[in-house]
Amino acid sequence: MHCCRVMGGATTSAPPSVGSDSGSNMLWFYTDDAPGLKISPTVVLIMTLCFIAFVAALHIFGKIYRAKTGAGL
Repeated sequence: MHCCRVMGGATTSAPPSVGSDSGSNMLWFYTDDAPGLKISPTVVLIMTLCFIAFVAALHIFGKIYRAKTGAGL
């Protein structure tokens, strides 16, 4: 039997029942019927790489700006 316990020994949740189908609950997020924005993993990868490039460019521009103004401490 698996229960979550907190201080004092009180249980926070009941143990999972034998007939529960908890695996299908997680897979529901990956179906076409799931609510929300539907984008492919390729788009997520491209957006992530663009964000990393944008942050790197901000760091580079910040260093150039600091060098030109002489504000380097």
